Order: sequence, then C-alpha cells, then structure tokens
Amino acid sequence: MDYAKNMIDKLNVEQMKIELMNTAYANDQTFIAKLDPRILFIWYGFFGIAPWFIDEQVVLLGMLLATIITTVMTKVSRLILFILILGILGQGGYMFIATLFFGGNITVLLPLIMLTVKLAVISLASITVFCSMSPEKLSVGLLSIGVPGQVSFSISYGYRMLPLLLEEYNHVFMSYRLRGKAPDKKGFLYWRITYYFIRLAVLSFYPLLLSVAKRARTTVEALETKGSKNAFKNPVVKKLKLQTLKIGRSDYGFLTISIVYIISLYIVAFQL
Repeated sequence: MDYAKNMIDKLNVEQMKIELMNTAYANDQTFIAKLDPRILFIWYGFFGIAPWFIDEQVVLLGMLLATIITTVMTKVSRLILFILILGILGQGGYMFIATLFFGGNITVLLPLIMLTVKLAVISLASITVFCSMSPEKLSVGLLSIGVPGQVSFSISYGYRMLPLLLEEYNHVFMSYRLRGKAPDKKGFLYWRITYYFIRLAVLSFYPLLLSVAKRARTTVEALETKGSKNAFKNPVVKKLKLQTLKIGRSDYGFLTISIVYIISLYIVAFQL
C-alpha cells in the first residue's frame, strides 16, 4: 500500500517530464544501451512480433522471463513500469469480466492469462529496445535499416519535443483552472468534479495542437533554410551519420545468447 501511495504521489506533470527525460537520455551506460541499434532491431523483430504466432506456454513464459531480465538491465523508470503493469492487468481484467458477462466461465481464464503474457512480452521488449536508445541513436539506427531520413528525424524530434509539450499542456491546463470556476457542489461520488477536470483536460488539447503546428512549421522552415532537404537524400551525409555504428563482440554475444535461449525453450517445450 505504501509503495502504491508513493507512486500515486509521483504522478504529476513535473515528475513525468523528469521520468521521460531520464528514460530518453539517462540510460546510455547500461549494457543494453551500448549495443548496436541494428542488433536491437533484430532482437525486437522476434520478441515484438513472434509472440502473436506462438502457442506453447513454456516458450511464452520463457520469453516473458527473458524480457523481464532485459528490462531490469535497461534500468527503466519505476513509474513507467507501474503504468505498464496497471494497463496490462486492467486490460486482462476487463476482458475476463466481459467474457463472464456474455456467458463464459472460468475455463477462459487460462487463454486470457496467455494473452496477457503475450502482451507483456511485446510491451517489455518495446521498453527494452526503445528506452535504451537515445533519440540520436534511435534516429541513426532507423536510418541504417533503410528508413527515410525525414522519418528518422521526425521520430528523434518527437522524442525531444515530448517533455516540452507535456510541460506546455500543464501550463494550458492550469491557466484554464485559474480562469475557470470549479463546481460549488461535488455531486455523488464527486461526479461534478470529475466531469469538470475531464472537460478541462479535453479543452487544453486544442491550444496545444495549435502550438504543435506552429512549432513544426518553424522547425521545417529552419531546416529548409539550412538545406536539410538535400541532406536527407545525400548518400555522403548518410555515410557520415552511419560511421558511429559498429557491431562488436558484445552485439554478437547478445544475439547468440538470445538465439540459443529460444532454441532451448522450444526443445524443452517439445519434450514436455
């Protein structure tokens, strides 16, 4: 209970901005973060897609254990993990309740658990890969696998802008609260207060969308002034950006261990 209370106390905009910044820039000293992004993309290509086509429980549970270990090695923020776990459990819970409501029984619990395991494996694999790479490394990694330069830059730019947009959204929301008037009566189960804050949360998105459009236009004009349109397509510029990538022994070792581990899981699953 104390841990949950502490997590709830940390759910404010400033703390969320700090967690986003730490996730994007403060994980560059871990073992996973030092791996080549191309190796991480190959690893994610299996752990992020294959669970949908796997039905063996032993293999899925083994993959879940592997992604938990890699997530711990990535040193992901506890707040992000708390939100992830809450979302996975909530999704599995409402599906189970909906199944019982439409005539199901307790026998559907096992398939729902395995579905939750699949979602957990994919989610943890995504956290492992994308939380271990800085925006620059992610952009260069995407560029190395053939993603257009405009797309890779847009993703990197989105990483950088997200904390600023979150802070700006908080300012707009607080300005609405300052100029508005909260309901005098709270209502049954605080429904008036809840409706008031939901309404403000929705209204705050409209000024934010206008601000995003203005920021994007300013950024595009600045990039075009500096000749970025030609730089995105210039093979010499691409070669210079990709010079920082190098696959070493640790990359091959990580990929080899992952392959051997998956093969071992299939061997155990076939023997049971």
